[in-house]
Parts: sequence; C-alpha cells; structure tokens
Amino acid sequence: MIFSRHTPCLKDVLRTVLLVMVLTGAWAAHGGAVARSEIVTDAAGRSISVVRPFQRVISLYGAHTENLFKLGAEEALIGVGRNEAYPPRARSKQIFSYHDGPERFLAAAPDLVLIRPMIDRGYTPLIQRLEQSGITVVSLQPGTIDEMMAYWRILGLLTGQGARAEAMIEAFQQAVADFQALAASVQVPKRVYFEAIHKRMKTFTHGSMPIFALETAGGINVAADADRVRTTNIAYYGKERILSRAGEIDVYLAQYGAMNQPTTALIRNEPGFDVIKAVKNGQIFIIDETIVARPTWRLLDGIHTIGNLLYPEHFRDHGARILQKADGALSATEAGARPNPNEVKVSHEPSNR
Repeated sequence: MIFSRHTPCLKDVLRTVLLVMVLTGAWAAHGGAVARSEIVTDAAGRSISVVRPFQRVISLYGAHTENLFKLGAEEALIGVGRNEAYPPRARSKQIFSYHDGPERFLAAAPDLVLIRPMIDRGYTPLIQRLEQSGITVVSLQPGTIDEMMAYWRILGLLTGQGARAEAMIEAFQQAVADFQALAASVQVPKRVYFEAIHKRMKTFTHGSMPIFALETAGGINVAADADRVRTTNIAYYGKERILSRAGEIDVYLAQYGAMNQPTTALIRNEPGFDVIKAVKNGQIFIIDETIVARPTWRLLDGIHTIGNLLYPEHFRDHGARILQKADGALSATEAGARPNPNEVKVSHEPSNR
C-alpha cells in the first residue's frame, strides 16, 4: 500500500466520494478484486493506493469496529480498541490502545490501522512510526449522513465488502424514508431541546447525526439557531437561550456518554430549569450516545428510540416493523436474495400523540 500526505480540501472529499462509488461497483463486478491501484483520501489528507482488500485490520474507534462487523469483515479484524462493547463479539478480539507503544502494534503485524482524527492529532509519533514501518493508517470520522454513506463505502472498499456496503446504504435509506413517512403522519409534532454537554449547556449543530435522528423521528429542534463549536458537531447555546424558550420545550432530551453523563435529577434540579415546560411535565429523557451520535447502522435504533419517547403509541409498533424490514432487507442480501418489500408493511395512520 502506498500513501502520501497533503492538506485535505472540499475537492478532495468530493473526489473521494465519487471515486469510492465507482470503485465499489468495479470491485463487486470483479469478485472482490480491482484490476489496478486506485486512490482514496482520508480525513487527514492521506492518499491511499488500494490494490487489494486489507487482511489484518486493527480498529481504534468503536464506530469503525461496529461497521466492520456489520459489513461482514469480522475475519479481517484482528484487534479493537480498549473500550469496545458492541457488538459483544468484539470483546473476543485482541485489545489495543493509542496509548500503547508502537512495538505492540508491530508485533501483531497489521496491514491497516483504522483511526479517527482525534488520534491523528494527539498521537502523531505513534502514527508516524506505524507508517514508517509500512503499515497503512486511515483516519475517518464522518459528521453528516451523506458523509456516513461515503464512509461505509470506503470501509467496504478497504475490506473487500463493497457489495455489502451498498446493501447497507440502500436498506438504511429505505428505513429512513419509512421513518420520515411515519413521522409525517403525526399531527402535533413536539419541540425538543437536545443536550450534548450539560455542564457547558451545549447542544448539537444543524445537520449533525443526533439532530438528523431527532428530525427523522418527527421532533422539532428548538435550538436550530445554535452556534457551531469550531468544526465539531457540538454547538454553543447557553442557559439564557434555553430559558428564553422554556415555554416551547415539550421534551428535554440529553445524550449519555463519555463527555456527558447527566441524570434526569441533575437536569430537573438545574437552577432555573423549573420554568421549562418539559421539566414541569416530567418529559426529561436520557439516550445512549452510541445510537444517536455514531455513524453506524444503529442510528436507526436511535431514530426508533426517539420516536418512542416522543410519540410512544404511534412509534412503538410501527417503528419496530420498520427496523424489522431494514434488518430483513440486509439479511436477504447476505443470503443472495432480494427482499420482498411487501413482506413487512408499515402503516402510517395519523396520530395526535
């Protein structure tokens, strides 16, 4: 594998997306092998020449690990990050950390190490040593749904699972369309404040995955005017702006994860929050960040979970059938059959919930 470094730009990103779309079809048509070397560009601007699928992969980001399992690349995955919990089979893999010395990685003889930009920026000596030793390093972390589609295609290309990546994308997009149709039949949409970091009163940017999940489930983001924090999906909002919309917030939703560990009591007892409509009515909910903020198939579970919280009688059964239909479509591609779209019917009867 050949790599070089340069500064990434929008043109690079668009070129990568287009290239991967073309290559994925070519790879599938040739039984998993491309006839010549092709180039993909990662988040750090590396240009990686892909000649054949990588066979020994270490993943240092939970989303990469989860997606590789979903793509059917489990056999190529020889190592995962320290805190992997999903899928449970990931725990059977050898554990690695970006805090480890390079010798531990070299001893495992990977041909590809998948990281994300935070690791690239914070652990440069380790990454440089791996590259100098002939190990390909690819840094990826999509921030939007469109980027997630391209990201799945890239992972499929790197591991020879291009056809599976396309099947994932097709089934995911159909499920999103089904959820949107279901949400559109809700007669009285609820207005939601979606908390990202409680201590700093931050929310999510427009177009981020958590807001995509919220809006796909039929919720209205009351903080759509939030100010982005640098280039992240986190946005400034502040207590003053939250309280200025106190009477509009039907539901207060907060993600739970490494950077935010709220409880309903913490939110309910926050000074001044007693005037918020959702707090008064007990409509405070905590949701696992791994199903709303990670670029994985489980984002569909996040949409379903939010829908259940906002419109339980409307989403509980209909939403479950949408998930069943999506999983069935993906399973059918594994078996080499095309799913019958009429096997699982989804009703979108109007609801006041």
